[in-house]
Amino acid sequence: METGEFLSIIKYLILGLIQGFTEPIPVSSSGHLIIGQWLLGVEQKGLTFEILTNTASLIAICFIYRQDLKRLLVNTLRFLRTKENVYKSDFLFALYIVIGTIPAGVLGLLFGDVIAEYFTSLNTIAVTLLLTGVALWLIRNFQGRKRDGDLSVKDALIVGLAQAFALVPGISRSGATVITSIAVGMKQDTALRFSFMLYIPVSLGSTVLGVSDLINTPDISTLAIPYLVAFIATLFMTYFAMKWFMGIMAKGNLKYFSYYCFIVGTLLLLFSLNLI
Repeated sequence: METGEFLSIIKYLILGLIQGFTEPIPVSSSGHLIIGQWLLGVEQKGLTFEILTNTASLIAICFIYRQDLKRLLVNTLRFLRTKENVYKSDFLFALYIVIGTIPAGVLGLLFGDVIAEYFTSLNTIAVTLLLTGVALWLIRNFQGRKRDGDLSVKDALIVGLAQAFALVPGISRSGATVITSIAVGMKQDTALRFSFMLYIPVSLGSTVLGVSDLINTPDISTLAIPYLVAFIATLFMTYFAMKWFMGIMAKGNLKYFSYYCFIVGTLLLLFSLNLI
């Protein structure tokens, strides 16, 4: 293996670890991926690599929530068949996931390419990280009461709109949805579960739409091994980062992510303005 090929694999390994670690936590994986590519000198045109690593994160998160997914699917089908109240809560939760997915799905289809082209500068990421930090700080002490069975269509649409805003790099998808879920009154565990249940269909849609782009990627034979390494790194890192974040949420320590967003956002802004 030549030195250039080895360095390429190392760079993509690092990018995979970055994506995997930042996907579940409220600090914006897309923003950090752009920062990582800039620091490592890796140029990626389009969203192919992001979709690939996002698919790895999707698999890890589906594995973590496999029992919830199975229960929701089975009980939704049972409710549709029997209309028994014992299954109604899971049916409504599944319905709200569908409703909450619509805003990001529509805006992603309509404006995804525009966002990818015009909103990936370090300036944009710096500002959106600072906004994420402010939002995390504002809800740091919120203690909601709503559980899975207490949600409404209004809650689902509000959180869904927050997820749509997270299409802009630097605005954390998990951060936007968790913050908004808590803000509308959900308990920490319900907010976390609803947030990542919303992530699954949106990510799955991106994966399906991105298959043709991946197949038609220029020099795919050259990038096959680096992409595979990044995929595997993302898969395992997402699993461990998600488990860690679930523990953080249980303790209500979101303020520490706020501090991180303030620090990184400020440093990026100062650098982009040539002040450091």
